Amino acid sequence: MATSSVDSTSALISQTAQAKKNATTAEAQQDRFLKLLVTQMKNQDPLNPLDNAEITSQMAQLSTVTGIEKLNATLAAMSQSQAYQAAALINHGVLAPGSFVDLSFDSAGNGAALAGVDLTTAAESVKVTITDSNGNVVRKLDLGKRDVGSSIFGWDGLTDAGAKAAAGTYKFTVQATQGGSAVAATSLAVGTVNSVLMNTAGPNLNVSGFGLVDLSEVRQIL
Repeated sequence: MATSSVDSTSALISQTAQAKKNATTAEAQQDRFLKLLVTQMKNQDPLNPLDNAEITSQMAQLSTVTGIEKLNATLAAMSQSQAYQAAALINHGVLAPGSFVDLSFDSAGNGAALAGVDLTTAAESVKVTITDSNGNVVRKLDLGKRDVGSSIFGWDGLTDAGAKAAAGTYKFTVQATQGGSAVAATSLAVGTVNSVLMNTAGPNLNVSGFGLVDLSEVRQIL
């Protein structure tokens, strides 16, 4: 885990240095072009002066190249900002779309499991059904009313019969209604960020239980 953190930090430093180098290169190119143009105009033949259309064309080309360089630098800076945000999540728990819940017990035998639900609109009734690996119902939870957006719920590890369920990973589904009509609900699972993977589309989080998760998919940081 320590190695992953070091690798992520090294990648961010390298990208920052490259972005600064690109910005410096663009400024240097513009400066050289203007110096050459001024020198060329100073030493032009009075009987055969530079064509205005040619000068305008050269200036337009320079403007285009400079604009592209600045755009690339801006995009790189945005990517770096996302990368730093992602790196700060390492070793933190996150809530993201998923339909699993991990149950564990402390030394006193108390069960603890966290998961969540994301609603497109408020719901007057939200119910969760937890099942084992064979699809057997282990526990049904009535969460009552829930507001629009993401929220967390807990499971104490007890079955509907009042017995302790075995520690491990379970699946769950969510049913939400408002005024007798179904409300769109997304199941959210909890995992720990172990490392960050950078690619051209932006940073991806390597989250326990999930695998790779896009930074934009994170609903809450725990």
